[in-house]
Amino acid sequence: MTDRRTTTGPGLASRGHLLRLGAPRDTAAVRHLVTFLVASVVTVLATRGYLAATGYPQIGGGDLHIAHVLWGGLLMALAMMLLLSYVGPVPRSLGAILGGVGFGLFIDEVGKFVTSDNDYFYAPTAAIIYVVTVLLVLVVEGLHGRRPHHPAEYLAVAADRLTAGLAGGFTPAAREEARALAARGAGEPGADLVAGLVDTVPNDDSDVPDLVRRGVDRVVGWLDGLVDRAWAAWLVIGVLLLGSAAEVMVGLDILGGRVPGLPAWTGVAILAAVSVSVALLVVGVVVGRRDRLRGAAWVRRAVLVSLLFTQVLVFRAVQWAAAFGLVLDVLAFIALEVALREERLAAGGGAATRRMPSDGNERGIR
Repeated sequence: MTDRRTTTGPGLASRGHLLRLGAPRDTAAVRHLVTFLVASVVTVLATRGYLAATGYPQIGGGDLHIAHVLWGGLLMALAMMLLLSYVGPVPRSLGAILGGVGFGLFIDEVGKFVTSDNDYFYAPTAAIIYVVTVLLVLVVEGLHGRRPHHPAEYLAVAADRLTAGLAGGFTPAAREEARALAARGAGEPGADLVAGLVDTVPNDDSDVPDLVRRGVDRVVGWLDGLVDRAWAAWLVIGVLLLGSAAEVMVGLDILGGRVPGLPAWTGVAILAAVSVSVALLVVGVVVGRRDRLRGAAWVRRAVLVSLLFTQVLVFRAVQWAAAFGLVLDVLAFIALEVALREERLAAGGGAATRRMPSDGNERGIR
């Protein structure tokens, strides 16, 4: 019998290198990666708060001290063992949480490993942790935010979802998600077979609760309703101006010599970065009166300047006190992402394709 399969297959030669190597991206990857990052940041803040409230207790006795970096390593190892032991999507949310908590416990002790005297209270620690987090966010953006998913990736993810269905059946929501994914992979080799398998998997009413997905869906739904309100844009602008005012105060304190150990150029750099952010914000307000989509894009740039430049310097200056301003920037950024998605969907007539059911990672914005 002649094997009609070719070495490349129809359309395979034109695919990207990673796809040719059999490494498609998961359409839910951003949700899992953001869960990892959020868990790590919350862990750092919770650990610092708990230790400060309890007087920095020592776990152990005498000369023995079990640093929490060890617990972080154990949790990261546990997450890796979980993700490497099971196929399919079910363990990924739990793995992201365990890995994020472990990474948070690990990175919280970075001060001990960049100083000769193992100084947990090393002043630049907050800035180092912030820079590492920003770099990881940029990696996520580079992997998942710049290129749309290839139809073959949707089909591969549908097959991935099938692994859970073949083992334990499909709930109605899980079947609908797999169908939507398979439909986006229509025309690819094997698409009809995958779609057929989705329909033949037996029904099952029980499912592993995914609290992360439920939380994300609720937050996105709440933000969808919020950005439609007339006052939402002014709320975002007010939040950004409030954060900018706080950053200006930090810059002035540095210039006035009220922040010991920092050179004056740090204060100048903060004031310069804030000036750029405010200028971009003003442009966004002016442009937004004529074109909401372009206006929101300009305001988003203002937030990015604050997140990528200003906050790094502010964390170096006031350390963990800068967390409040960071939260304001992040909330404003998320609201702008949702608003941009809504505007682009409206402009493209895509209201009906707002989001695949429970997909959790369709990026109509860049």
